[in-house]
Amino acid sequence: MSIPLSVLNLVPLRAHGSVKTAVTDMVRLAQAVEELGYQRYWIAEHHNLAGVVSSATQVLVGHTLAQTQRIRVGSGGVMLPNHSPLMVAEQYGTLASIYPDRVDLGLGRAPGTDQVTAAALRRQERDVSLRFPEDVAQLQHYLGDADEQGVVKAYPGVGTHVPIYILGSSTDSAYLAAERGLPYVFAAHFAPRFLAEAAAIYRAHFQPSAECERPYFMLCLNVVAADTDEEAQFLQTSHLQSILGLARQQHRALQPPLASMDGLWSPQEEQFVRSFTACTLLGSANSIRTQLAAYQARLQPDEIMAVSYIYAMDKLIDSYRILAEVAQ
Repeated sequence: MSIPLSVLNLVPLRAHGSVKTAVTDMVRLAQAVEELGYQRYWIAEHHNLAGVVSSATQVLVGHTLAQTQRIRVGSGGVMLPNHSPLMVAEQYGTLASIYPDRVDLGLGRAPGTDQVTAAALRRQERDVSLRFPEDVAQLQHYLGDADEQGVVKAYPGVGTHVPIYILGSSTDSAYLAAERGLPYVFAAHFAPRFLAEAAAIYRAHFQPSAECERPYFMLCLNVVAADTDEEAQFLQTSHLQSILGLARQQHRALQPPLASMDGLWSPQEEQFVRSFTACTLLGSANSIRTQLAAYQARLQPDEIMAVSYIYAMDKLIDSYRILAEVAQ
C-alpha cells in the first residue's frame, strides 16, 4: 500500500488562540511531518476568513522553509486571479533561490474568497479568472530558461523552474493540467462531486511535457486518524462544526470537539456538511487502511495530500503519524 504522503494546511486559528500561536502550530506540524517522512507541506491561500490566517501565503511558506530542513514547502495554492504572474514568479523564484529544490508552486483558478473581497484584492471589478490558462503559461515562461525571456523578466525567478502544480475542484483544471503536461491536484477534501470524472479526464487527455512524462495525480483528502474509531469520530466534530459555520456564513476559529453534533444542525445542514466532508479517511489504523486501499484501487493516485482540522495539536500529529504508518 506504500504511497507518498503530503500535508495541506490552511493554518486555522484555534478557539482562544492568536495569530502567533496559529503560526507556531503551523511550524510545529511541518517539523513533525518532516520527521514522519512526508514529501511536501503546502499552505493554502484564503482571504477575509476570521478563522484562517494563511492570507499572506508566500510569507508563511518562507517562514516554514526556514524552520525545516528537508520537506518540500509550497502553496496549495496561490490563487492566481489575485496576483500578477510576474510577482508570483519573483516571490517564488526568490524562495527557490534561498531554498533550492524545496519549493513547490500550486496554482488555483478561484480567488479563495468572496467576490467583493476578490475585487478588493485585484483593485478592479473585472473577473480575471478566465485568464487562468494564459496566466499559468506566462508564469511558466517567467520561471523558464534565460534565453527564452522577453523584455520583462522575473528577477529572481528566471531559470529556477519552480515546479508548478494545477489545483482543481471541477473538471476545468483537469483539462488544463493535461494540456500543459503538469501534475494535477484534486481538492476532494471539500469538493468530492467531480473527483472520479476529473481524474479520468486528466489521464485521458494528458500530453507529456518537459515537466512530466506521464500523468501525476495527487488526491487531497480529509484525514482524522486516532487509536479507535470512536475517538476519531469525536475529534472530527471540530471539522464538522467549521463546515456548519460555513453553511451559515459564520466563520469562527476552530472549536474543541464535542461528544455529539445532535441538536446543533438541521437535517438539511447535516446533509450539506456530510456531503462536503464525504472524502474523509476516518477512524483507527485498521479503518484508515481499508478506506485508503479503496481510494487507491478506484482512483490510483500517485500521491495523497492530507488535510486535518483536529483541535488538539498532539492529537493532530498523532493522526498524521497513524496515516504515515498505514501508508508506508
